[in-house]
Amino acid sequence: MNVLEARARFQELRSADGPVAAADLDEIWALLATVRPEEILGEWKGGEFSTGHPLVGMLPKANWYGKRFDSLHDAKPLMCWNAEGELYSNLELGQGEASLWTVEFRGEPTATMVYDGRPVFDHFKQVDDTTLMGIMNAKGVPADGPFYYFFLERVTGTPQRGPRAGEGS
Repeated sequence: MNVLEARARFQELRSADGPVAAADLDEIWALLATVRPEEILGEWKGGEFSTGHPLVGMLPKANWYGKRFDSLHDAKPLMCWNAEGELYSNLELGQGEASLWTVEFRGEPTATMVYDGRPVFDHFKQVDDTTLMGIMNAKGVPADGPFYYFFLERVTGTPQRGPRAGEGS
């Protein structure tokens, strides 16, 4: 598989309506370009891959929208919708916020979000100009996982209001 095939496969798996094998995502990850922290500043809408990881489904239950990187030392990992349909940084769920660093993961230095209150790292690689693939890693997780796999889409413009309490998502 080359990088163009990896990007196409990423989009297929992202649209999958069922389970996605972590091994397939790892194969794609290996072919994607690393990214520098400065290149990912801005607002990102997120989604997850259904790999069977224990976190799958937890973020949608918290009305997770995505991530916002205002500066290298001001990263908001858990932007969520509140009951009024407005975005806020969920400090309770994240136990604080985060910062962006270049960290080596699987032998490659790439942009990584380091949580302030948890021993958690979100590593990023570039799928294309507006899409990132992420792997969440944490203290105590073996080198071969299991990892939580997700994606981010760059937001241009203002996000639409989220669902109000009782309206569903």
